[in-house]
Amino acid sequence: MQIILLEKVANLGNLGDVVKVKDGYARNFLIPTRQARRATATAIAEFEAKRAELEKAAAEKLAAAQAVGEALAGKTVRISQKAGVDGRLFGSVTNADVAEGLVKLGFSIAKAQVRMPNGPLKAVGEFTVAVAAHTDVVVEISVQVVRDAE
Repeated sequence: MQIILLEKVANLGNLGDVVKVKDGYARNFLIPTRQARRATATAIAEFEAKRAELEKAAAEKLAAAQAVGEALAGKTVRISQKAGVDGRLFGSVTNADVAEGLVKLGFSIAKAQVRMPNGPLKAVGEFTVAVAAHTDVVVEISVQVVRDAE
């Protein structure tokens, strides 16, 4: 299916690109989340009329994400979990736990924005985790997992 992108989509294209994607990806994800629109002649004409407005909105989103990224840079999130004597956790620390810790620090970060390339953390210690405030703004933060005091 031919679609026109209404914002930048990772691994797909930038604002205004006309790309061909699988029907299900367009119908079930891109179009309902308002990231894309079916590329018909009228849709392309309407997009060209609104292009400056959409580019301005995208630039504002990027500027806001860069501000959040600068504030996040170098932050440490402290998470306490139950752990055994050898330092292994009973359970694990996931991206949802890290996002919840960032919300407690005053940042509005969703769990999907926290990227853990090696999977959930399963030991006590300090780890580096990437937070993507925007597709172009990825900041590394420190996550400190400590043993629960119970």
